[in-house]
Amino acid sequence: MRGWWQDLTDLVLPAECGGCGRPRTVLCPECRAALTGAVPSRVRPEPEPPGLPVVHAAAPYEDEVRAVLLAHKERGALMLARPLGAALAGAVRAGLATGGGSGAAGLVPGAGGPRGPGGPVGVGGPRTPVSLVPVPSAPWAVRARGHDPARRIALAAAGELRRTGTPARVVAVLRQRRAVADQSGLNSRQRLDNLAGALEVPAGGARLLAGGGRVVIVDDLMTTGASLTEAARALKAVLVARTGPYGRVTPKVTGEGMSQATATGVGRPEAVREMRGTNGTEGMLAAAVVAATPASFEINRN
Repeated sequence: MRGWWQDLTDLVLPAECGGCGRPRTVLCPECRAALTGAVPSRVRPEPEPPGLPVVHAAAPYEDEVRAVLLAHKERGALMLARPLGAALAGAVRAGLATGGGSGAAGLVPGAGGPRGPGGPVGVGGPRTPVSLVPVPSAPWAVRARGHDPARRIALAAAGELRRTGTPARVVAVLRQRRAVADQSGLNSRQRLDNLAGALEVPAGGARLLAGGGRVVIVDDLMTTGASLTEAARALKAVLVARTGPYGRVTPKVTGEGMSQATATGVGRPEAVREMRGTNGTEGMLAAAVVAATPASFEINRN
């Protein structure tokens, strides 16, 4: 009976820790501490791509944390989604606590409520509603892996945020509009070029974002920031369009530098590129990841 029970347990529980390989545990205490034990920090890649929102990360991408992410993404260790989601939730909270941007949070659809001298009361507080928008994996990658890692972790993070009092939901409104090359082996400039214009919010996506409070782009990992930058571009086109009357972008809303009287529809990168000043898109979006390259943490300490 003991041998039969052990075989059954092996089917349900992983044979080893996703970080260090210790047997009979999903994630050992030491690896869990490496993943969630530190205070999440703001991270910046070098070079920092234009248009990258403020990003917070839970842990540096090294050693046990790297092993856990790879085990979940590439080896299908799906039970690691919960601790990874807890780490991502911590990074989201850090962004909310700092406002996540440069003071334009009141422009986020649904982020209304009573206003004080400095803007909406409660923005960035623990009860601020938040919509998590995962960066989508390429369709071929989802087929090869059998799951979408970022979306799975986002769902776990939303559950953790709700459990601790923050209204949260996952709004998977981003999709790839064209095929992209494999990012491995590309430098930061090549990654930006590879992803430029690759994502879009389909018709109806803006309606799904309405009323969701702060919008936070989420992913499992940030290296060069190219994926988060492209996701932000696609989302900004939709969010800014909703700030004007009847879904239009107006010069009053967009600030100086907007050459067109109005710009309708979604997916207008030229309109987003022309935004300037505090009435533009800065502060409308934040981003959070489980891990980022160690150098992106070091930049902020110097």
